[in-house]
Amino acid sequence: MYAVPDQSGKFAVVTGANSGTGKEAARRLADAGARVVMAVRTVAKGERARAEILARHPHARLEVRRIDLADLASVKEFADGIIAEGTPLDLLVNNAGVMAPPTRMTTADGFELQFGSNYLGPFALTVRLLPTVLAAEAPRVATMSSGTANFGRIHFEDLQRERRYSPTLAYAQSKLADLMLTRHLAALAVQRNWNLLSTAAHPGFTRTNLQTAGATLGRDRPSRLHKLLNNANLLPSQDVEPGTEPLLYAATSPDAVAGGYYGPGGRFGLVGPTVTARVPRRALDPVVNARLWAEAERLTGVTLATHVA
Repeated sequence: MYAVPDQSGKFAVVTGANSGTGKEAARRLADAGARVVMAVRTVAKGERARAEILARHPHARLEVRRIDLADLASVKEFADGIIAEGTPLDLLVNNAGVMAPPTRMTTADGFELQFGSNYLGPFALTVRLLPTVLAAEAPRVATMSSGTANFGRIHFEDLQRERRYSPTLAYAQSKLADLMLTRHLAALAVQRNWNLLSTAAHPGFTRTNLQTAGATLGRDRPSRLHKLLNNANLLPSQDVEPGTEPLLYAATSPDAVAGGYYGPGGRFGLVGPTVTARVPRRALDPVVNARLWAEAERLTGVTLATHVA
């Protein structure tokens, strides 16, 4: 099992911390000494998760705050609260996401749900929090991607999937976009001489409610991806504890590198101990990564020029 290095004195934000990999990441970061904000959409669920963690780790420093990554106003409110506190943010873990709702749905701002929740929301949160992140001594931003990014494509002409919606391909696009965010943020850190480490991870096939929650959105019939992932006989899978380790490695390991991507190293890259994962070719082009970043700024209205001098 990956041993999280001492996090004493560090301040972390973990999105989607009420369940699955987010909850496990919050638990292990807090157990290692970090003060952790559990950023969740439903506060009651977050408080239950906090109570469960405290039952195992009574001295953990955890607090629950609301954020809805599918609502840019909520993202702003959350980020403003963190910044107003005045404490440098050592670690931002962009973990929360939604997977493959069978029908096309939209965010509060009219974006396709997966592109909005999985990419544009975390993008806006990251950029808004950059001033307090960069104030930390050795800050990190770790973003959760997915193995499905390997067959993702960025359709600049139809980012919102208005012409043709595919649950699986929309999810893959959003997770490829997360990798491109990671890579471009790492490039910006070099260009601007920021002491910031931007990394990414994927959990392989980790059994969480992500595989089932998306299927309940929109209609009862699950997507082909949900059917595949929920057939335990077809693919190797693992529990949340080992499945969170690539994200924890990306977030805390002294051996993680700028723009690094980490995932399970066992069968089909779905299970096993953490290794360096192969970055899909479509996330390696710095020009395309910068183009997607600029498009995210245009769509969200959250720009680097506004938030970082």
